Parts: sequence; structure tokens; C-alpha cells
Amino acid sequence: MLPNCLSAEGEWRCRRLLAEATARLRARPAAAAVLVPLCSVRGVPALLYTLRSSRLAGRHRGDVSFPGGKCEPADHDVVHTALRETREELGLAVPEDHVWGVLQPVYDQRKVTVVPVLAGVGPLDPQSLKPNPEEVDDVFALPLAHLLQAQNQGYTHFCQGGHFRYTLPVFLHGPHRVWGLTAIITEFTLQLLAPGAYQPRLVFPGVSRG
Repeated sequence: MLPNCLSAEGEWRCRRLLAEATARLRARPAAAAVLVPLCSVRGVPALLYTLRSSRLAGRHRGDVSFPGGKCEPADHDVVHTALRETREELGLAVPEDHVWGVLQPVYDQRKVTVVPVLAGVGPLDPQSLKPNPEEVDDVFALPLAHLLQAQNQGYTHFCQGGHFRYTLPVFLHGPHRVWGLTAIITEFTLQLLAPGAYQPRLVFPGVSRG
């Protein structure tokens, strides 16, 4: 059964679990940060995603992502980066006190650190947002119940030189496929919001998920 993630009790539990990591990670420099927006769409708990513009440079154009980007010198910390980028990409101003905490950092193929910041953004209609067309092609929400259904979950095994390297989660059957770092961050978020309701797909040889 899906817990009431949007309740005051659910928020307090998440804030408490993330408090130590949040204080530690806000004190550290990082290359990039993303906001993981937990919202309510017609009363249903959901996560908000963007589809990166196909006009952007780089290998990630056209991919599903959370709003975010590189940390700038003027940013106080990763939280400010995530909030600033969300405002620039979606026109969505999220107050800092709506931030629940900082999730486990992830690393891209170039070992660049990306820090996910979880925030409750309240009731939201994704179609009412005005995304920056230079950065975002689409905005959509996936209900937590959808993400937690086994038929909407998949995984990809990655091999190199004929040897298994790692397994990454994939989330299917929404408007766009969620994969890569965004799927890893989605997995971390589901494990926090719905403990016991999600079976992790992320596997690295010799590394415990602890």
C-alpha cells in the first residue's frame, strides 16, 4: 500500500532521515544539482519531470530529466542551484523551506557529481507551467503509484569486454521513458518515500546498496 507521502507525518519522516546528509552535502561544493519535485496532480502524489530540449548541445539533449544544471559561483550551495535552475527552466519558484532534504549524489560517465534535492511543491498542473523552450521540450508528471507498479519498471544490464558491469533501472509506459541518472534518482526517491514498496534495480558489482 502506498503511504501518504504528502502528509505532514510523511514529510517529517523524510526530513528527519535526510537531515544529516543534507547538512553535510550543503557544505560541499558540487558540479551540478537537480530538483526532485514531489507534487500533487489532481490529488495524486507524483514526481515532475522535464524532457530536455532537442536543441541543446551535448549528449543528453532530448532525454528525460529533473530540472537542474551546473552550480554557478553565485549559488550559495546545491539547494540554491536546484531552486534557481527550476525557476529558470520551468518558471516555477519553489521556496527554500519547501525543500525536504538532499538525496544521495549520483555520478555521470565523466565522474561529474550531480546532487538531487527533494522538495514538496504542492498541488500542480504541469500544463500550467511555462517552460523555457530553449531548455525544455515537455513537462510531465508520473504518479508514484505508476512508478511503483512492477509492470512499469524495467532494467538495463551494461557489459564491457564481455563482463557484467552494472544494472540501471528504467521506468516505462509514461509519456517518455525515464532512464539513466534520472532513473537512479527516481529509485532513490521511491526508496525514501515508499520504503518496502519498491524493489531496487540498481546493482554495481561488489558494492552494497546499504
